[in-house]
Amino acid sequence: MSTVNTAVSGFARRHGALLALALTVVVASLSFDSFATGDNLENVAVSSAFLAIVALGMTFVIVSGGIDLSVGSVFALGGVLAAWGSRHGPLVALALPLVVCGLIGLVNGLLIARARLAPFIVTLAAMLGARGIMLNITDEGADTFLVAKDSLFADLGRGKLLGLGFPVWITLALFVLGGVLLRRTRFGQNVYAVGGNEDAASLMGTSVARTKVSVYVLSGLLAGLAGALNAAWLTSGVTILGQGMELEAISAVVIGGTLLTGGTGFVSGSLVGVLLLKVIQNVINQIGSLDSAYQQVVSGAFLVLVVVLRVRPVRRARAATGGGRRRSPSPG
Repeated sequence: MSTVNTAVSGFARRHGALLALALTVVVASLSFDSFATGDNLENVAVSSAFLAIVALGMTFVIVSGGIDLSVGSVFALGGVLAAWGSRHGPLVALALPLVVCGLIGLVNGLLIARARLAPFIVTLAAMLGARGIMLNITDEGADTFLVAKDSLFADLGRGKLLGLGFPVWITLALFVLGGVLLRRTRFGQNVYAVGGNEDAASLMGTSVARTKVSVYVLSGLLAGLAGALNAAWLTSGVTILGQGMELEAISAVVIGGTLLTGGTGFVSGSLVGVLLLKVIQNVINQIGSLDSAYQQVVSGAFLVLVVVLRVRPVRRARAATGGGRRRSPSPG
């Protein structure tokens, strides 16, 4: 009987977000006639796509034991750069944000891995820096760059295939690739190893610094790509977007089963976490009488609940084995 209980408890911890998502969808479908309509579900899917791409990069960072607070500002900067570059063609609209945002991720990674500065401080500075660059480009937000609605770049954000928008298909493809990269490649195993124990990973021959730099570059690239796709969808580079997105991405990743301490996590859980947050927001909008601030309250409550449910078993397991892992100190 104890074995069954342990198996059920393990399944609930690993797939709790998926169970919560399924339950929420069923209740919402029965409670609101407009929830399960094709238009509403498509809206949820498209609005989830941009956050999901950012959360995918955040998953790699958190599994490696880091954190990236710059993704919201990088997302907004990527959208502005894409909208500005769209006047020169779709290739420039995509390449420009990827190059700039990838460089921001590279700087973050080098400062964290080589200079051994704290990820919180480095990415907080990058968050402020990216937002400052964006405001400088747009004259403190006074200029809004538009994307021609009949352009190929706009089609990338607004086009559909089999009833779903291109951003949704791109997101699904990225998550498949991300899952393979994290679970089936040497790089992914290095990410787990670094997040689990840096000293042990180094003794096994893993290049800790290179792995850390790579995950932050990946996070910057994906945040920039998400911003570019969002600009194509909105046909403009909106400067006020991305505020608080880093917290949403972190929440989705943690709700999906990735531990903030690193070493454990999977990309499919992050996708489920994003969908759960977006479905909850949509349900609150369906109610109509609740203020949008309740979205943050409910999201925060889910985050606390998930962390409590996951931390307690981990602590019991460590207590049973008589200890925990040690991480190498990081100055700063």
